[in-house]
Amino acid sequence: MNPFDRNIHLNRLYQNICWDIIVIGGGATGLGTALDAASRGLKTLLLEQYDFAKGTSSRSTKLVHGGVRYLAQGDIGLVREALKERGLLKINAPHLVKKQAFIIPCYHWFAKLKYLLGLKLYDWLSGKFSFGNSTMLSTFELDTLLPTIRKGHVGGVAYFDGQFDDARLAINLAQTCSEQGGTTINYMQVTGLTKDSHDKINGVTAYDTENKKEYQLKSKIVINATGVFVDEILQMDTPHRKPLVRPSQGVHIVLDRSFLPGDKAIMIPKTSDGRVLFAVPWHEHILVGTTDTPLATHRIEPIALQEEIDFILATTAQYLTRAPSADDIKSVFAGLRPLAAPGKNVGSTKEISRSHKLIVGESQLITITGGKWTTYRKMAEDTVNKALKVGHLPTSPCITPHLRIHGFSNPSEGAFAFYGSDEKQVEQLQASDTRFGETLMPGSPYTVAHVLWAVRHEMAMTVEDVLARRLRVLFLDARSAMAMAQRVAEIMAQELGYDHHWQDIQVQQFDKLAHQYTVNPHEKVHLDN
Repeated sequence: MNPFDRNIHLNRLYQNICWDIIVIGGGATGLGTALDAASRGLKTLLLEQYDFAKGTSSRSTKLVHGGVRYLAQGDIGLVREALKERGLLKINAPHLVKKQAFIIPCYHWFAKLKYLLGLKLYDWLSGKFSFGNSTMLSTFELDTLLPTIRKGHVGGVAYFDGQFDDARLAINLAQTCSEQGGTTINYMQVTGLTKDSHDKINGVTAYDTENKKEYQLKSKIVINATGVFVDEILQMDTPHRKPLVRPSQGVHIVLDRSFLPGDKAIMIPKTSDGRVLFAVPWHEHILVGTTDTPLATHRIEPIALQEEIDFILATTAQYLTRAPSADDIKSVFAGLRPLAAPGKNVGSTKEISRSHKLIVGESQLITITGGKWTTYRKMAEDTVNKALKVGHLPTSPCITPHLRIHGFSNPSEGAFAFYGSDEKQVEQLQASDTRFGETLMPGSPYTVAHVLWAVRHEMAMTVEDVLARRLRVLFLDARSAMAMAQRVAEIMAQELGYDHHWQDIQVQQFDKLAHQYTVNPHEKVHLDN
């Protein structure tokens, strides 16, 4: 088994080999593509300019689903494919993916019948990968299952879908890729594409932002899987080309579990902006979202607009007996969807396809864009199949439909079940030294051992890596994350051999970031589109 250690992976760059495939981008699609390629025996290198899942792939609604709203739009093929992938993901990563019961509260009898019929079709399309049958709920049943739901309803409809932890899955995919012989490196920015005398891409230039070193890397095929940033790489290949994607922002807020006690989620099938709104139990909190705001520009850390936050609060208040306010928000985060840009100017991203697109340039640069977390594996399979043909690489079958993902274990309860098979090793680390059992702050379940594990075994390089994507604290309670930052910096500095100056910079950078995840109801943030 190849250890998931950045220095070990970095040392492979000195071997002066020609890679079969270099994947640019460490989100869901890039990691899935690298894993697929490595598992077929290809010499595979993945380069991520920040941390794995730093962008869109850590900011989803935490659902593994077929897409009920795509069914309403008549996209049967997309829904069927996603439902199959949902089933495969639960089989291959049961420690991260679980069956989640959803309830649609209905305030008209016609709506109740309409949604039941639609969800019966949803059940049927899932075939052998079904998570359970949809059922009609009486008024009494709905009140019992959702005690905080607003009265006046006529019952509802219950159905099943999948729920997961997106950033944790991304880390596990990177670990699995390593175990399959692949090389994955975070904080390695691709700064250029190199070409041969026939103007075909034969590698990349990359800059290690941790060690301040540049690399010239050769490869038979380069794959652009950078999500909302695909156009930056495409511009390196063909300057001044038209944009391929158009970003759309989705915002989520996190509330205390008391707003929706129990284990059921709510799905609001149609909001004032035409989207679906979810309220989902997640890590002992409630995640509510999302919005749909087309943007003209994008950034690595998108900022939630006040009007988006207000929209989520107002919509949620229509369905709960206790209306949440800005003061109740534990954390707020925004993510960007890399939706395929339309040929004409449209104002709504509902008109832009969510199915993925594969594009091969004249230089043989392969670009994969669109899609969603649920279908990452199928996107990766299609991308590698294309790479085999374009690069004239040895043909071999895809094995990822039945490949267990790192951490695979039977589902368990508890705050740290997301570690899967690693959970016992984390516990052993914690028990090996009394200092390792110390909590990061009073009342916190997180200990020194969890930080050490993230650094030693999950390629965490910064305080943000630990608190945002390894332990998810930033996404659950931003102020608690800020309170832990200093302690995390101290632990990491001692483990990695850094000085107090590094600690100070880390804490300052994290505090600045974390403030964007808090809500100040008196501060209005607007964005020009």
